[in-house]
Amino acid sequence: MIVEILALGFFLSLDNFRASIALGTLPFSWHRAVQVAVMFGIWDGLAPLVGVLLGHYVDQVVGHEAVGQFIRYAGPAAMFLYGVYLLVRSFRTEAPEEIDHPWALFGIPLSLSLDNLLAGTSLGLFGFPPALSAAVFAATTTVMSFAGLCIGRVTGRLIRIRADLLSGIALVVMAFVLPLELGGG
Repeated sequence: MIVEILALGFFLSLDNFRASIALGTLPFSWHRAVQVAVMFGIWDGLAPLVGVLLGHYVDQVVGHEAVGQFIRYAGPAAMFLYGVYLLVRSFRTEAPEEIDHPWALFGIPLSLSLDNLLAGTSLGLFGFPPALSAAVFAATTTVMSFAGLCIGRVTGRLIRIRADLLSGIALVVMAFVLPLELGGG
């Protein structure tokens, strides 16, 4: 059972990892990077708990397909909007010294954790322990997000372009690629 939860936690954290690479190109202090990674982990830990507790009810009332479609597009839509915001802002302002946007701390991690909501629902229906699943998902996502932020930081230093512009471009591109991957083409 733990192997299945670890594998699922790893694969579900990959979207957070990629988003973190894009966000990591923005100027962050190490304190802010840890804070962002922990927020990604908290949301990815809470989502399966909510999924286990509410998923069966939502699935019956709204329908599995409608929930799946919402989850498929909500995360990419949030990434796209934040990416466009960063692009517009990069053309209108000076380069920021450090990112301090609540959307990077709360909005993107929340929208990306929606897949964990559905995974939590499935795990709950199969009898997996919700607390263990949530803890594994949270820990996996925190580690993967921090790694992504570090990779993004190195990338941002190697590529001589405004970090907010590079991050905006990366988030917009990811917003189009992620639904293709989730939908199988």
